[in-house]
Amino acid sequence: MRNVDFTPLYRSAIGFDRLFNQMEKNFSSNNNTGYPPYNIEQQDENHYRITMAVAGFAEEQLDITQQQTILIVRGTREDAKTEREYLYQGIAERDFERKFQLADYVKVVGAQMENGLLHVELEREVPEEQKPRKIAINGNRLLESE
Repeated sequence: MRNVDFTPLYRSAIGFDRLFNQMEKNFSSNNNTGYPPYNIEQQDENHYRITMAVAGFAEEQLDITQQQTILIVRGTREDAKTEREYLYQGIAERDFERKFQLADYVKVVGAQMENGLLHVELEREVPEEQKPRKIAINGNRLLESE
């Protein structure tokens, strides 16, 4: 595992400390098991889709929660009532919790199950006052009004 030092960036980047803290946290976390596998797709500038392979889970066993800028997807399986003896077990049958850090103004707009895949639709809605705007150059008007 590599150590990443963001200290030089703190000297010239103002207001990005939350981003650097999140990156340090992601680099140092050892609990990333890779289960369940997932894809993150950018459909256009403001629309994203997370697709998770959740074979063996029913819709009622999945829980999707957004808490401010964190998306949490949980899968909870009920204990099997019959004891099985496997010769080989390649299909994971365990609970999971996967967290995704969302950017500001990104929200979940829907979710659907299809063929063992959970699709979570995301959209970025930037408020009008945060969007870029043109600034008119008024020339010497300020001097004339004095």
